[in-house]
Amino acid sequence: MSNNNEHVHNARRQFLYNSACSIGSVALMSMLQKEGLLAADDSSVNPLAVKKPHFPAKAKNCIFIFLAGGPSHLDMYDPKPKLQQYNGQALPKELIEKVRFAFINKDTATLIGSPRKFAPSGQCGMELSDILPHLKTCTDDLALIRTLYTDQFNHHPAQLTLSTGVGRFGRPTAGAWLNYGLGSEANDLPGYVVLTAGRGTSGGTSLWSSGFLPSTYSGVLFRNKGIPVLNLANPNGISPQMQEAGLDAIRRLNREQLQQTNDNEIASRIASYELAFRMQSAAPDLVDISSESKATLDAYGAERAEPKKSGATRGTAGGAMSVFGKNCLLARRLVERGVRFVNLFHASWDHHSNLDKELAYNCGVVDQPVAALIKDLKQRGLLDSTLIVMAGEFGRTPLGENRAGRANVSGRDHHPYAFSVLMAGGGVKGGYVHGKTDELGWEPVEDPVHMNDFHATMLHLFGIDHVKLNIPFGGLNVRLTNVGGKVIEKILS
Repeated sequence: MSNNNEHVHNARRQFLYNSACSIGSVALMSMLQKEGLLAADDSSVNPLAVKKPHFPAKAKNCIFIFLAGGPSHLDMYDPKPKLQQYNGQALPKELIEKVRFAFINKDTATLIGSPRKFAPSGQCGMELSDILPHLKTCTDDLALIRTLYTDQFNHHPAQLTLSTGVGRFGRPTAGAWLNYGLGSEANDLPGYVVLTAGRGTSGGTSLWSSGFLPSTYSGVLFRNKGIPVLNLANPNGISPQMQEAGLDAIRRLNREQLQQTNDNEIASRIASYELAFRMQSAAPDLVDISSESKATLDAYGAERAEPKKSGATRGTAGGAMSVFGKNCLLARRLVERGVRFVNLFHASWDHHSNLDKELAYNCGVVDQPVAALIKDLKQRGLLDSTLIVMAGEFGRTPLGENRAGRANVSGRDHHPYAFSVLMAGGGVKGGYVHGKTDELGWEPVEDPVHMNDFHATMLHLFGIDHVKLNIPFGGLNVRLTNVGGKVIEKILS
């Protein structure tokens, strides 16, 4: 074949490829618009343009508080007097012979009661542990699910399941799905922001990934002081005029490439450059909390000192008391600015030993700021439109952990079969307890909630049908709720 003929052949092939892509893109956009997942504006240029939900809903923003490591539901949310009564006794072997544990030795394991005191609080009479005194003042605004269960019993797969609906890499998180389905009202900030406290999570950045969705839907890790995002400020010697000229040139080149390829990642790149430019002024202003009153800072515990001789180590890194308090305050400021999804992480709650001291410290980290966040949003008229979730990837065993080489049994192992999650605002029923576990807190006996059901309910609160919010990938129509999921109707207000 001559060079000329080869050029014609390649040009024809490129024309057919581009035509197919263009026709396919038009068809896809038409379908998405019909399903209400794509607004009439130019979402190819702005992937975070606001889109209509499938049906009217109360929730517009979500603050998801991720207690990584597995908080003990038995010591925080689910009182079990019988567990205290049976303290030190073994379970019948037939009950645990087919159960998997991370570290427990089944042959010598015994039940371990909780020293915590539970009492009714609020008009609803919800029982929370005395280790959560501030949240006990919010129970009339809380919905407590006591029967959540998951398919994973090790940290990283379980954290992925809580974040993405399945226990494996490569899937979009709930925050990415919400931004993909609804867009974001925040013009100068990302639609999905992440703030961390304590030691790092087992799952790391995979817990705020966009998976196979375009990268613009990924969570953006913020710091709560100084420059919020690394490398956001201009280098020395680069004036705003120079930066704008460079961005204009990059934008033109990217738009030409987008027209040729219809690649969503190029649209994401364009949007990211433009967002970063706007964030240079918006993000520093966000983390500057000097305008907040002393009463507000005190309510959130944004300047709390670390307790002396707490005896805890797992969740203390970096001065978690003040960091988490400030993160909760920033979460309120973020939703005020239209950010769709805010992830607050605190780690670690993986209390295989030293449970009493470690749990007391960790609950001290989150109890006051989360209660302040609920009350602050309510006072500002934002709680009804802001869904707050506080959850870990699983619970802890009624059996004490008797790992070989440890003389004392002072903690609990991983427990995926039943655990608790708190929710508030955003269309959930306040003062409501959903489900019931058995007398040991081992498994649900009333209204079990699979993780896919939990995610289906989250999406429903935002006006999204969890089955319709999907994307073709790997030959399947993939969604957050995997192949299951049903809405928990009883929890809706």
